Amino acid sequence: MQKITTFLWFNDNAEEAAEFYVSLFKNSKVLSVQRLPEGTPGPQKKVLAITFQLEGQTFMALNGGPHYALTPAISLFVDCEDQAEVDALWSKLGRGGAPQACGWITDRFGLSWQIIPRALMQMMGDRDPAKAQRVMQAMLKMVKIDVAALQRAYEGRDA
Repeated sequence: MQKITTFLWFNDNAEEAAEFYVSLFKNSKVLSVQRLPEGTPGPQKKVLAITFQLEGQTFMALNGGPHYALTPAISLFVDCEDQAEVDALWSKLGRGGAPQACGWITDRFGLSWQIIPRALMQMMGDRDPAKAQRVMQAMLKMVKIDVAALQRAYEGRDA
């Protein structure tokens, strides 16, 4: 087990959320499912917690009840290889969710994701501050990140 693991609190759909997240990423799987012990108040066989991996990173999810809700103050940043990966994740996470500004999207379970193409970080890290600034300004106008539009801004063709 990794030393520090992200722990997510869900009302009562941790298993559904974990299975959905595992379906989105290639190198992902459910590692373990803990059910309510016999004699515990609540529906027997109900999932208490589930541990899963996304691209090799371990997460734990708890059916903790309605006491707490997920917040955009914590998000999962996804380093996308290209526009195709951005589009695919955006489409899947968006079903029942809510798009936010600048590549952020909240899924139907309330978890916030940043779906960011690698090209954005590369262009924003350019040594030429004018190029980086044009990319930043273009990105600030976007909901889902558009690599082609960022490239035009980077090159000064569509500032």
